[in-house]
Amino acid sequence: MYASAVSSFLRRQPRGFGVKTPGIGEGEKNGGGWARSGGRGRGPGEMGVARWAGAWLRVMGVNERGRGPEGGVARASHRLQRLAARCGVTRRAGALCAAWLRVAARGRGQRPLLLPRRGMAEPGPQSGASGEEEAAAPAPKKRRLAAGERYVPPPRKLKAGVSFSAEHFAETSYYFEGGLRKVRPYYYDFRTYCKGRWVGRSLLHVFSTEFRAQPLAFYRAAARAGRLRLNEEPVRDLDVVLKNNDFLRNTVHRHEPPVTAQPIQILAEDDEVVVVDKPSSLPVHPCGRFRHNTVIFILGKEHNLKELHTIHRLDRMTSGVLMFAKTVEVSKRIDEQVRERQLEKEYVCRVVGEFPEHEVVCEEPILVVSYKVGVCRVDPKGKPCKTIFQRLSYNGKTSVVKCLPRTGRTHQIRVHLQYLGHPIVNDPIYNMEAWGPEKGKGGKIGKTDEELLKALVEEHRSKQSLDVLGISEEDLNTNAENQDSGNSSECTESVQADPTNENSCPAEGTKDPERNETPVCTLGPDTNLETLEKNTELGSCENNGGQTGENCSEEKDPLCVECKISRRDPSPKELVMYLHALRYKGAEFDYCSKMPEWAMEDWEE
Repeated sequence: MYASAVSSFLRRQPRGFGVKTPGIGEGEKNGGGWARSGGRGRGPGEMGVARWAGAWLRVMGVNERGRGPEGGVARASHRLQRLAARCGVTRRAGALCAAWLRVAARGRGQRPLLLPRRGMAEPGPQSGASGEEEAAAPAPKKRRLAAGERYVPPPRKLKAGVSFSAEHFAETSYYFEGGLRKVRPYYYDFRTYCKGRWVGRSLLHVFSTEFRAQPLAFYRAAARAGRLRLNEEPVRDLDVVLKNNDFLRNTVHRHEPPVTAQPIQILAEDDEVVVVDKPSSLPVHPCGRFRHNTVIFILGKEHNLKELHTIHRLDRMTSGVLMFAKTVEVSKRIDEQVRERQLEKEYVCRVVGEFPEHEVVCEEPILVVSYKVGVCRVDPKGKPCKTIFQRLSYNGKTSVVKCLPRTGRTHQIRVHLQYLGHPIVNDPIYNMEAWGPEKGKGGKIGKTDEELLKALVEEHRSKQSLDVLGISEEDLNTNAENQDSGNSSECTESVQADPTNENSCPAEGTKDPERNETPVCTLGPDTNLETLEKNTELGSCENNGGQTGENCSEEKDPLCVECKISRRDPSPKELVMYLHALRYKGAEFDYCSKMPEWAMEDWEE
């Protein structure tokens, strides 16, 4: 291991970098010929780099574990210095000795005794040779930078475990209006490490090509306001060139779409799990534009149920039984049952028309059309899946159907029902005119995926119901190349307990001891972007994002696009879809909720 380290160091030196070393196998007393570390060949009087490194280690009496028979690295450092004095090691070769010692000491957790930079005379006794100082960890040192070079700190280690804590729950508060649960706007830091394709590009170029939801004047104004930070330092020049491991923060004034005001009912709770009846329109965990209006945050803020681990998920518009584990061990145990197909899930829905009385099995493969909008369709290139359907009742117009999914694909039940010609009555995606005259029955669409998405978005835009899809105009304007960022001009926040989620952001619960706590500046209502870009140099002022009073809901931020837009609130009826997870059964549990009101046999719309 250490021979390889020395060999690697030597190969980086210019050809002809010579150092007088003892002869191989002859020990310290018989100093001998010259070795050239710059070349790979073996001419007269020369040896290969690997042999040279191995010989050096043998002379030093240090084995491959970095430990010699006579006292380890600290002892070896003294021997190396004596050897340097006897053999007339050059100043440049002395630097090699120091480099090797750092490698060896790092492997053993010891403090190396480095050779002096000037003069290779054997030094006298040093206080650093004491046992206590040998065990001390070396202080972190920044690499010496070239003139004009920008320092990039090493990546921080992510905190393992649950992502969300009381600190995150306290970011803002709820208020209720017109049967809806709303979140007061708040300031939030989106964080990301520099992506590989950004390296070597300026920050301004990245914004202009990948985050086009806002004009460049917006980002310049945000930089002047101190809302853009690079490696915890405020960005003063958007022309700065990004490097690998650069850490970016973007502070935004965040708005969340409203959800139903229907409360979350707790069905069961013990030392291992929490089981709830999730209302429709609520995402399970933070995603996209939703953070506080999610099941995870509502349970933490209103029921003091924290550090929950997601076992399974439901679509945002699907209501019903939802389980959380309280410990990692329980989560892993139930997840094993999921992989072994030992769990049974039962759903109920209300569909268009008269569903067949006999049992129907659909095994059509499903392909994701758009992760961003959340649209799937039946396609031979999709993933295999299977759903069993059984009709429960028919009222002359619509049918109540029991659904037994045998696989867990995205929107599986909804897509299969659309394919069978019986979409869910109020499905905001799969029962729309955008799918054509037959609404996707039998997989007949007659449009490309791009045309389908455009028609679907335009239909919701005309009804001012984009929030039902969980997207906004800004999301639609974002460059498709930036889909892995998840949100315009921001980084997708970490999804809790999702091992398949590839994320470049640090864990939510990670403290940032090196963070420069520069407060976010709340600008006056009369400020405009042009003024900020050309004339205004903003200082710091108090961050009001944590307020929970009534005035907070009326707070306006001139840099926030949402503050300037008046959106129509959806009605509570629009936020309910007639699909409900009725039962969740495993080897050790069986949880069931009440049948929803719309699933009753005598129900009429």
